[in-house]
Formats: sequence, C-alpha cells, structure tokens
Amino acid sequence: MKVEGKLLLSPEQFRPSIRGWKIDGIFNPGAIRVGNKIILYVRVAERSPQHETMVKCPIISGVYKIRHELVHRDKVECEEGKMVFLRDGTCRLTNLSHFREVVLDESGFNVESIGNIPIFTGKPGDGDYGVEDPRIIKMGNTYIMTYVSVSLNEYVCTSLAFSKDLKEWERKGIIFCLQNKDVVVFPERIKGKYVALHRPEGNFEFVKPSIWISYSPDWIHWGEEKSILRPRPNAWDSTRIGAGCPPFKTEEGWLVLYHGTTDRKEQSTYSAGAFLLDLKDPSKVLARSPKNKPLFAPKEPYESNGFMKNVVFPTGIVQDADPKYVLVYSGGADRFISVKRISLGDILNSMKYY
Repeated sequence: MKVEGKLLLSPEQFRPSIRGWKIDGIFNPGAIRVGNKIILYVRVAERSPQHETMVKCPIISGVYKIRHELVHRDKVECEEGKMVFLRDGTCRLTNLSHFREVVLDESGFNVESIGNIPIFTGKPGDGDYGVEDPRIIKMGNTYIMTYVSVSLNEYVCTSLAFSKDLKEWERKGIIFCLQNKDVVVFPERIKGKYVALHRPEGNFEFVKPSIWISYSPDWIHWGEEKSILRPRPNAWDSTRIGAGCPPFKTEEGWLVLYHGTTDRKEQSTYSAGAFLLDLKDPSKVLARSPKNKPLFAPKEPYESNGFMKNVVFPTGIVQDADPKYVLVYSGGADRFISVKRISLGDILNSMKYY
C-alpha cells in the first residue's frame, strides 16, 4: 500500500497559554474540512512548574481560573508520565489539556496558522482536570464534537458539544460515563436514530476492551448497546482496541479506522487498522484488517520516539481533493501529529471480508 505521510506538528510550534508553563505534548486531533481549508482541533497538554516536595496538580476552578491541588510526595505511590497514583488508590494529573485550532491549506499537508490561545477548555464539572481527544463531524449545518472530559467527581467520561461555526460551543454534557472513551458518532442518522461507537472499560474483564455500538433518539439518551468488534489473540490488536476516526461513508459501507495494541517485551505498540460496517445496519461488520497486517504501524521517528514510544493513533479523517483518497490525521508517540494520504481503494482492498 502506498502511503504519503508527513510530520505535521510538533510541540515546539506551540506556545504555552500560561506564562511560566511548558508544553508537555500535542495529541490526537479532530479534523474537518471547511471550504477549501482543513481545521484541526489539537489537544495541547501544558504543565506548571513542579515543586521538590509537593506534586502540583492543576484544576480549572472558574473562567480563566486555575488552582493547584498540592500533594505531598510521601503520599505518592508512583508516577507514570502525566499520571500520579496516590497511596489511597486514587490518581491525579500533573498537566492540563485543552484544544487549539490549527488551520491547514486545501492539500491538508501545510500549516497556515496555529492558535496561540485555547479555543476549547474544560470548566468546573465538565473537564476541570482537562479535555482530551476531540472527534468532529458535521451533520447538516451543525458541527458535532465528542471529547473526553476528565473531572474530579465524574472521573473519565465522554461528553458532547454542538457548534455552528467551530468557535462557540453548546455543551450537552456527558453521554457515556466512567471510563468510556474513543467515542465517534456517525455523520447521519440511520433508521431515524443517531449512532455512536464507543469503548467501555471496567474493573473486571471477561474480554479485552472492545468496540461497542449504541443508538439515540436525541443525542443524550443512548441504548440498544452491543459489542461489535473485539481484540484478537496473536494479532497486532490483541490487547485493546478503540474507534479512531469518525465513520466515513463509502459505497461499500461505513469505513472506520481504529487503533489496536499489542504488548511485546513489556512495551505496548499502537497500530492502526480499518473495518467496514453495513450502511443500513452498522452493527454488522463486513470486513476488517487482517490479524497479521495493520493498515499502518509506527515506523517513523515521530511515531516511534516521544513521550510514549511506538504509538500511531488516528483520530481524524477528511476526504482529499481527489475523492479517491482520504487524509488521515494521527497522534504520534504522544508528542507529535502527522498526516497520511491513502487511497480509499487500497484501504478497502487491504481488509479481509467476512
């Protein structure tokens, strides 16, 4: 498969939004074509200066207000990247994520502007520990964004917001609660219902974290849930999977790019695959990337080396100027953002049909 790829964004291209803070990384963008431009919503994680004896955990306490929870290091069990695990069994974050707008040209390969200030942030009760991993679609005249909201009382959930201009957002609140992430919504109703893919997790595992489907009459109340795709033993996606890009409509079916992980020598590798869903019954899987061959895997330096090694995490898909191709936007190594131009025909032909 011929893939034209490019490193698009790195943390050095962004300025901290708060004086004295630093950029930890940029992650997993939402992507949408608007006229002859492509708009990315990039997750930017910032960290305040740390203290020798206390861990500083930022919390949004009001409009343009941030306070810090100070945790003595004697109460810390361990630290893993941005996560601090306390001896009482709870955890905290040492950085704060928000979204910045990045404008690309029509080709989707060149940056025209990078926002210096957040365009979407958490707020008390809705991401007071930050917002993460946006996915964006357009339905009619409305842009619809799902995002991860991390809050003290609600923990890690997926929330929903609507916009007419990608500037001002009407927040609809939590739609999938407590450790349910990787939520993507379909860009049209199917049989009169809104449809979402999501990835719930729990403390007990009978199977590894899998991709589910759910339906709603009104965007808020979701049900008719069903697990439709699961990790496979001895495969590149053997440990966990999650929807990556919003479903993309083709004549053959709904194309969904997803991420999967496998653990080898205590090192997780995140690769990207594809699956195809029936146009009229999206709970029916028609095809999937083979067990031994992901659509693409981390191989470039910006995918292999960063905050977390060997990660390619697709979250945005946009039709290329040539409709035979799509542009795929991915997070790389929890630090960079890349773009790949891939033939739709190559993607569809790469899958194993059931």
